[in-house]
Amino acid sequence: MKIHSINTGFFKLDGGAMFGVVPKSMWQKLNPPDENNMCTWAMRCLLIEKEDKKILIDTGLGDKQDAKFRSHFYPHGDDSLLGSLEKLGLKPEDITDVILTHLHFDHVGGAVRRDSGGDLIPTFPNAVYWSNKEHWDWAMNPNPREKASFLKENFVPLKDWGVLQFIDFNEEGKGELFGLQLKLLYGHTSAMMLIVIEDEKRTLAYCADLIPSIHHLGLAYVMGYDLRPLKTMEERKLFLEEALEKDWYLFFEHDPVNEICQLVKTEKGRITFKNPSLL
Repeated sequence: MKIHSINTGFFKLDGGAMFGVVPKSMWQKLNPPDENNMCTWAMRCLLIEKEDKKILIDTGLGDKQDAKFRSHFYPHGDDSLLGSLEKLGLKPEDITDVILTHLHFDHVGGAVRRDSGGDLIPTFPNAVYWSNKEHWDWAMNPNPREKASFLKENFVPLKDWGVLQFIDFNEEGKGELFGLQLKLLYGHTSAMMLIVIEDEKRTLAYCADLIPSIHHLGLAYVMGYDLRPLKTMEERKLFLEEALEKDWYLFFEHDPVNEICQLVKTEKGRITFKNPSLL
């Protein structure tokens, strides 16, 4: 198995929204904001090469949104989804599967593109796209709080083209796909998928928006975007305890600097990071 970090560029989000109830006097030292209180965040995906499979986890923002939309989020940087794959010698046709942790626009936007005629088509023509039925139904009937994050042009075409499949989960919210272990979470949004990847060397957890950056390891550092903040804290606590016990690596989708880290417990019993680095 080979695992690659896939950088798709950066965007900006309001610092207060990203750090929730944590005072600006504290979080601005972690990710300094610009004059508009916006902080820069990565949109980092993961590629897994396993036997005959080339599995992409999440797809970033994409490039099909109009100028007005983009003006709210300031996408920037030299990297792109297809450009990063090309650096690995891969074409869109080479991707066999795309796992979408959830259907917010910064995770699924690159799943669909416009062709030369302006029609919406799957970015990866030979891939099966994977979600789960519970989250799909949630995204198709969004609540007012999340409505702006679920842009149907990013995912409805996948169903229209017949390339969407749903992963089965048991009553405990656990599932498996291609040997990857998946767990449903409900704090950030309903039925977001946490993915744990194990090979002969190490175990890597793709944190998605449970822990968007290394600075969100603290239980109080909960995003204002989270649907159920107290649930996020509960899920994060349980996850961190397991990851610490089993010495997992954590992969951060939105940290602008650090891709992975391991965990350590301080003398005061607080779980924090060690060995932050690139994948």
